[in-house]
Amino acid sequence: MFNRTPAVKDNHSKSTINKENQHVKSAGYTIKSSIRSSSSSKDGKTTNLARTTPLIDLRNPTQSKMNTADSKESVNMKPQIMTEKEPHKTEAPAKKQEEKKKWTLTDFDIGRPLGKGKFGNVYLAREKKSKFLVALKVLFKSAIKEFNNEHQVRREVEIQSHLRHPNILRLYGYFHDESRVYLILEYAPKGAVYVALMKTPDKRFAEDVCANYVAQIADALKYCHAKKVIHRDIKPENLLLGNNGEIKIADFGWSVHAPSSRRTTLCGTLDYLSPEMVANKPHDEKVDLWSLGVLCYEFLTGKPPFEASDFESTYKRICMGAFNFPPFVSEGVRDLIKRLLVVKPENRLDLDSVLKHPWVLEHLKTEEATPSTAPKE
Repeated sequence: MFNRTPAVKDNHSKSTINKENQHVKSAGYTIKSSIRSSSSSKDGKTTNLARTTPLIDLRNPTQSKMNTADSKESVNMKPQIMTEKEPHKTEAPAKKQEEKKKWTLTDFDIGRPLGKGKFGNVYLAREKKSKFLVALKVLFKSAIKEFNNEHQVRREVEIQSHLRHPNILRLYGYFHDESRVYLILEYAPKGAVYVALMKTPDKRFAEDVCANYVAQIADALKYCHAKKVIHRDIKPENLLLGNNGEIKIADFGWSVHAPSSRRTTLCGTLDYLSPEMVANKPHDEKVDLWSLGVLCYEFLTGKPPFEASDFESTYKRICMGAFNFPPFVSEGVRDLIKRLLVVKPENRLDLDSVLKHPWVLEHLKTEEATPSTAPKE
């Protein structure tokens, strides 16, 4: 389960990454052992200590917290990423003309590693001025260029930085130096959903937990699709858990903004590929509906529905939509999954219907995990 096979192999040189990764110490930036997202007790439980003041406040000192106005921004696919510390709009014209200071690595205390990615690593970091905790994703330009992924990284930044939804991981900004690109991301203190799934009894979630996760993901995808954004790589490894255990969709590396075209790129993880992508046919946002069905199945059973001993068998099962349910899966969720895992994209259950499905409504927590309605433009 831990070694999922991607449809497109983009493995980079580990030696290159490990060599580049020495920048934290060699550049003189001391690892701060005092940065902690949680404190461990004897029984292994953790208590979250993360601040809640958003990093974006650094751009506007008069704001105590990010308000809902951020959520009303339209997704403009032109790169308007927050790369600089901009002065407040009411500052004197003379100050506005001063050279703006860009983000640099010296603005952050670097903490423990949080994980490894395709082209670098992710660290817990703290912005020195606000003491706000973030996840700092460090991408090495040499690895990105080696595998010709400049466009993919640029697209990830452009798309994710404009999305505002409680179940989508925020990208606050980015900066770069001669050898690295740094993404300033929202910190999700409870880690990856995949890790949580593997720690559960029998490696599967209870139906009420699954229903709440599915509802939150469906609501976030509905927001993305309204913005003409297709994620294309929904899977447990790309879902994080926030401070209150809420879902945070992350890793928009395979996402695309497709307002009028149908895509043909084969991407994502084999177990989650839709039939149209396996057949190398044009696809649209309905590939995310298929992935949601696969995700729901894996949440409840501990493995993807089309998993087989070899690639060819998996491809065939996906194209045929052939899968079986274990006896412990209830009839209600079987109906939902069967209506999502439909070979013909146009016949898949839409996201509004997912949110209104009887099984989802039966288990949905009205106070703790009800998905927030995406803000209107």
